Amino acid sequence: MYEYITGKLTEIAPAYVIVEAGGIGYFINISLQTYSEIENNDNVTLYLHYIVREDAQILYGFATKAERELFRLLIGVSGVGGNTARMIQSTYSTSELQNIIGTGNAVLLKNVKGLGLKTAQKIIVELSGKMVELKSGDKDIKNATAIDNEAFGEALSALVMLGFQKSASEKVLKKLFKENADMRVEEAIRLALKQL
Repeated sequence: MYEYITGKLTEIAPAYVIVEAGGIGYFINISLQTYSEIENNDNVTLYLHYIVREDAQILYGFATKAERELFRLLIGVSGVGGNTARMIQSTYSTSELQNIIGTGNAVLLKNVKGLGLKTAQKIIVELSGKMVELKSGDKDIKNATAIDNEAFGEALSALVMLGFQKSASEKVLKKLFKENADMRVEEAIRLALKQL
């Protein structure tokens, strides 16, 4: 029903934003991934997914169409609701999720809070073929943008394992990959360590 919203960011928290558009403030649920993309903006455009339940009407917002498409694939798996999908996307970036699902790593996926091994396995079984479609069919993922770059994901994982905060590491890496999208993982880690 709703494709996107563009407006003034009047309130922001890691789990939600309030965007004012046309004099109305919209409460929109977001992932940490989207939060890190928009936290310093005054005006934003978010791609929306609208869920109507018996007891609520809920808006989910995403910084990219690729993130929204992945959210829609996740909630298409039985047993995965909007909040679980958002938690998965807050824990792993789009490229990390593609790698986890592509390699069938259910043990890593079940590290998401509230996700059991059976549900993690079900997500992998149901989405493994769809990840290829998502990669080739969506320009947001196909282009080597920092957040979806495979080298970016590997470098981020390495920095987090070294004990650096994910959000700080992400910011530094985004800047580095913006300057050089073809950077190798080792080089990205080495340059990031100098800035962290």
